[in-house]
Amino acid sequence: MTVRASIFEHPELDALDVRLLEALQQNARSTFAELAALVGLKPPAVHDRVKRLEQRGYVQGYAARVDTRRLGLGLVAFVSAYTTAEVSYDAFHRAVAALPEVCEAHSVAGEESFVLKVITRSTGHLDDFLSRLKAVPGIARTKTTIVLSTPFERIGIALDRLLRP
Repeated sequence: MTVRASIFEHPELDALDVRLLEALQQNARSTFAELAALVGLKPPAVHDRVKRLEQRGYVQGYAARVDTRRLGLGLVAFVSAYTTAEVSYDAFHRAVAALPEVCEAHSVAGEESFVLKVITRSTGHLDDFLSRLKAVPGIARTKTTIVLSTPFERIGIALDRLLRP
């Protein structure tokens, strides 16, 4: 398969770079030969491009996706954290980062200050987590939404479609 024509424009990336980034998001364990076949280049050229993407910070790292349910961590929840006016955001960030149940923390616009994605074993574990979270200085209150199901979870982002002018 060769790179398709695209109206993609980016000041530092070309369509081949975008195709490589999309392929690496889908399978970071792809060999340079596999990536080369995908984009129509030779493996050494792909190697050079991938290394350049890493050095310039477009690839921030590689990780394995684990099945949290198989590990006994089947409850996913989004926790909105409402903070007080006196909150120290640096201290709050450190405290939240130290809670192992927190997978993501997002500073948001709106009534709440942060939305946290958390994974726990059970509602009892979630209750324990919420008690520890509410003890963090600067937390006024929380609101929790438990995920019942996840119809789909996107792996990576659709760069070629999102970065078109």
